[in-house]
Amino acid sequence: MMAFWQPLTNLKDYVSQNPPGVTFFLCLLTLAITFICLSSYSYSHTVPNPDTTKDWNHLLSSLSQFQLCLKANTSLSDLVSQAPSRPIKRDTSVQHKKTPSVTTLRLKVPLAVTTNSNSGSLKDLSLYTALNASQLHLGGNETVNVTVEILSGNATYTCLTISAPAHLLPSLLPPECPVSEKKISPVHVEVSNQLPTASQPCYSLHSKYDPSLTVMLTQEERTVAVRHLLEVSVCLLGVCVILCLAACMTHSLLRRPHWNGLDLQNEPLIDS
Repeated sequence: MMAFWQPLTNLKDYVSQNPPGVTFFLCLLTLAITFICLSSYSYSHTVPNPDTTKDWNHLLSSLSQFQLCLKANTSLSDLVSQAPSRPIKRDTSVQHKKTPSVTTLRLKVPLAVTTNSNSGSLKDLSLYTALNASQLHLGGNETVNVTVEILSGNATYTCLTISAPAHLLPSLLPPECPVSEKKISPVHVEVSNQLPTASQPCYSLHSKYDPSLTVMLTQEERTVAVRHLLEVSVCLLGVCVILCLAACMTHSLLRRPHWNGLDLQNEPLIDS
């Protein structure tokens, strides 16, 4: 019995004779390469913070799932006439007010408003409603007051006035809404996530994703993430190298053919 160590031949034999081991090796190698590519991308690009579960894009997207409808058998002109004539007082020097429990913000957000009524006007219109925090995926059962005010000459942005507990609102704020010279009384509407009837005027909200409203990882956080990815990649590549060496060091044994100790070449076929 003779043994020869031939690395390339042994590796070739191992690959052909051990498909599960080869599959496991390829999975580890692919995962290591993926982590290296991900670390390279994270180092050179800004990456959203995965620990931030809510931002203004998510909040506006949740708000866009609802219809803001007038009450049944009530027209917009009736509600406007019933609205208080005294304009809403706004502090022009400070655009947001804070109390120990509730924060009120007036922000310019990428939110477009459309209506299903031909008679409904989108000019000089302010819609007010109250929602539950869970409806906006903010967590909790607190009440969130929302007022959507249409900006003159702007079809893609609106002024959003939102009042809610400070801990519910995302930290990265959109720009403040410009001060309006017109005092528009808000129209009270109901929130609905169902299709409205033909006779019921409703307003739909359409949010647009704004990358500037997404919380990104800081440079320090990206550096830590890249280092961890590279450490894991090096460990996986080390395991791949060990598997390759083990496959190359597997000896191929060359044995003479024998059949239960009998030499067929020396066995006479016919007894003499």
